Amino acid sequence: MRKIRPIVLFLALAFCFSTLSAFAEGRQERQDPAPVTFDMDTLMRDVSDAFAQMDEAFRPSLIEMTMEDEYYLGRAVAAKILRAHRPYTGNPALTAYLNKIALAITINSPKPSLFSGYRVEILDTDEIHAFATPGGHIFISRGLINLAPSEDALAAIIAHEVAHIQLRHIPAILANEQTVQDLSAVAERAASIASRHLTEQERTAIFQVSVTTSINVLFRDGFSQGQELEADREARLLLINAGYDPAALEEMLRILDQVHRPGNLSSTHPPPSVRIANLRSTPVNVWRSTGQETLAARRARFNTILGR
Repeated sequence: MRKIRPIVLFLALAFCFSTLSAFAEGRQERQDPAPVTFDMDTLMRDVSDAFAQMDEAFRPSLIEMTMEDEYYLGRAVAAKILRAHRPYTGNPALTAYLNKIALAITINSPKPSLFSGYRVEILDTDEIHAFATPGGHIFISRGLINLAPSEDALAAIIAHEVAHIQLRHIPAILANEQTVQDLSAVAERAASIASRHLTEQERTAIFQVSVTTSINVLFRDGFSQGQELEADREARLLLINAGYDPAALEEMLRILDQVHRPGNLSSTHPPPSVRIANLRSTPVNVWRSTGQETLAARRARFNTILGR
């Protein structure tokens, strides 16, 4: 990103001096008798202040979306996901069950609430996949649910997606891409970029680009390997805090390692073996005793609702 800065500096300075030149010519055309003089120190301070404003505008803390922004972005992304995959309506009790698991995870997490909360939807497809939008929408395919051997394994899937949301992985990608786009813009837009005074048309364009980028991340490109590994580590902590067995995540990854189908998680995730090695490199030995005490109840719930 820093490589772009000299270009922006040249364009901005050229814009500043061309504006000053036009201003001087305008005064001459009006035959204004007052001489046109410039204080170079003042001019350079103004230029310096302008770039300070741009630096401030591009700080991640200022270009990050609010929770409300993330909700509306997530809702638009969710709509596109549901165009590609129909929701599964064959077992409402299963959908309610997954949402209760998500509630147990999120209510014991560092970010228990969002602008419109967390919700889980099942996708009616045999593909093995799961998605999470920035607004708290979590989608899990029937194919992936059918692979889960226990409630704790289902919780591990949900916890991984919750981790992506709480770690704000998609907003981080969008912020980085928007910063590059803004820095690459022509100098005439520098003032509006620095002050973040965007027109409605510009905001709409940015939103549309954000939706497209989010869809590409979820369907085509996937998160970076670092983000996936970070989500796994965070998911394990979420499981522990909710009373689930953290080892269930590694168990689920071993199952995924044996599955080779088109369109499954392997197309957008690091190999399960890499993810397992990542978890083993940072072991945790804490599991709430209440989780072990309620294991029988979790097994009974799982077998009843999934008919196993």
